Amino acid sequence: MKRHLTALIALAAALLVAPAPARAAGPFATAPAPAPLSPTPYQGWNTYFGLGGNFSEQAVREAADALVSRGLAAAGYDIVWLDGGWQDPEPRTAAGDLQADRTRFPNGLKPLVDYIHAKGLKAGIYTDAGPYIPGRCGLGSHGYYQRDADQFAAWEFDAVKVDFLCGIAADLDPKTVFTEFARALRDNASGRPIIFNLCNPVTSPDWGDYPEEQQSTYSWTYAPAIAQSWRTYTDVGFVGEIKFKDVLRNYDANARHPEVVRPGHFNDPDYLGPQLGMTDEEFRTQMTLWAVAAAPLVIGSDVRTLSQASVDILTDRDVLAINQDRAAVQAVRVGPAGTTETWVKRLADGSRAVVLLNRGDAARVLTARAAAVGLFGSRFTVRNAWTDQVTESGGTLSAAVPAHGAALLRVAPSRGLPGVPHVTASLPQVTRVGGAPVPEGSAPVLAGGDAARVEVAVRNDGVLPVLAPRVSLAAPDGWSVRPTGHAPAVLAPGHASTLAFTVTLPATTAPGTGTLTATTSYEVIGKGRQRQRTSTAVTIAPAPPDGATVLSHHEWISATSGWMSPTVDLSVGGGSPISLLGQVYPTGLGVASPSTVRYYLGGACARLAATAGIDDAVRNVGPDGGTATFQVVGDGRVLFDSGVVTRDATARIDVDLTGVRLLDLVVGDAGDGGYNDRADWAGLDATC
Repeated sequence: MKRHLTALIALAAALLVAPAPARAAGPFATAPAPAPLSPTPYQGWNTYFGLGGNFSEQAVREAADALVSRGLAAAGYDIVWLDGGWQDPEPRTAAGDLQADRTRFPNGLKPLVDYIHAKGLKAGIYTDAGPYIPGRCGLGSHGYYQRDADQFAAWEFDAVKVDFLCGIAADLDPKTVFTEFARALRDNASGRPIIFNLCNPVTSPDWGDYPEEQQSTYSWTYAPAIAQSWRTYTDVGFVGEIKFKDVLRNYDANARHPEVVRPGHFNDPDYLGPQLGMTDEEFRTQMTLWAVAAAPLVIGSDVRTLSQASVDILTDRDVLAINQDRAAVQAVRVGPAGTTETWVKRLADGSRAVVLLNRGDAARVLTARAAAVGLFGSRFTVRNAWTDQVTESGGTLSAAVPAHGAALLRVAPSRGLPGVPHVTASLPQVTRVGGAPVPEGSAPVLAGGDAARVEVAVRNDGVLPVLAPRVSLAAPDGWSVRPTGHAPAVLAPGHASTLAFTVTLPATTAPGTGTLTATTSYEVIGKGRQRQRTSTAVTIAPAPPDGATVLSHHEWISATSGWMSPTVDLSVGGGSPISLLGQVYPTGLGVASPSTVRYYLGGACARLAATAGIDDAVRNVGPDGGTATFQVVGDGRVLFDSGVVTRDATARIDVDLTGVRLLDLVVGDAGDGGYNDRADWAGLDATC
């Protein structure tokens, strides 16, 4: 383990200081590489997540119009990509040529491509490296590689995504068939340059048990020599649904081999997913991570319906400049992996893009040292890519980062007169006064009548002092806010101060959310008075259960499921009644691992009885997967732990809830991934 860690540290250091190689090292040094069709990561839009597999010519035309009218094309999103579903139910003519769906594309694809090109955009299309197998996959080019490559070129497509659904169904070797397809694209009869996106999504254990050579995580060993981009893990979501936890999962897999990335050749963690299940903050984090990963930026959502907030995130100039940096270096993590992390990307001008990542459920102030990201000196200019704020640091890089958030800083050595000091004010930190503590890393939950201590920490990481730091706190109407303590007169470089408030909620506060906004101000000699605003959302709990309660019928505070969403009184995914070992239960929760469902009990309940297990629906899917762990957690303390539960067993739950304020029902994947893990909390009878 120590030798492995040393090797990883050496790799990170090399990527931070070494110039970008002209060619990949090792096995790729002598392999013929295609010309860099896209020296920086390509950008565009794809039909799959937003439109599904039944899209029409009109919908694609409208999406192309939206890319232009909403400024996305001007920001570089210039490929309109048809994913699976464009093909006819009979994919080939009698002569063997591919054909588009004759109802949805009555004039074929060429007029659509011409329309896309006329708007100054490029066109992309989809096929599969395997043979078409009716009933198992929708489209395959195996046996027709050169014919299909020539046809795509004749239709004047500019990019091709080549999947492996038919390939895995036919048990083909991906390296062999993708290499053959790449050769066909390079040798197309029209001599047309075509971007090749190699898309093998097959990943164990998410897909079952497959040999390493057939999986997405093996593509890095051969794809850089034949493709402009290659998928590094399974899909980042489902049609209409991309979740933050899967964004992090795909980013982590994508980060395993930064050494193979170079201009024109990129690891591909899959598509961007605004408004498909993530908050704006979570999507901003995805955009941050994809930017520093030198990943292709392909929008998966329906661009016709994007909010202005989503468009603003997608088109931020400073963020796009980091993604499109000509050095084409992929970020590496410095320091340990964990709830909070630091990632750094070396840029062509010698500066660094630094990500302070907060994977957790509570806001944090995160810091990194300039030396740790490969920069040395006594003063550094820090530009926040998302806020455009420019400050100067004496060596510590800090930011207040919301839950599931990421700060993106562009850092370079400073010159000339000192600039505005790099001051960081935390998001308001909320701690309930009295009673059980909030579980570590959890979002704050208050109820009517509660009192809370709210703290704002202010730190000066600049080289100049700041004078008269002040913090004011705004709360919803009716909430009482009382400052406690006093602010210092001067905050010297390298020093911090915490200012606190007591906040009391009226007993009649309605359930929902409330926002606490802190305004931090301070004077800088010669720079005037500076201001920062930070906010924290507080969950206001619903009334606790009363009497004999079926907990699944009580309003939860929050609920997650590994895929899809938790279902009340039904098995997740299929809509069928909850069934464990042949016994049907009329009430309960259906989830997929991993999952956490949180309820507010307010200390009003005495016991919980339930049965936990794997739903019988897994038997209709296959023998793989279908294992989980179940925990009942009260105020951060484990009250029940099932251990590993298979499809052939259940776990009976009977726990004491006396005094429990926050109850979490937690399902884990038992260490083998979430494939086929349809887990049930059956019964959930609470005595309150």
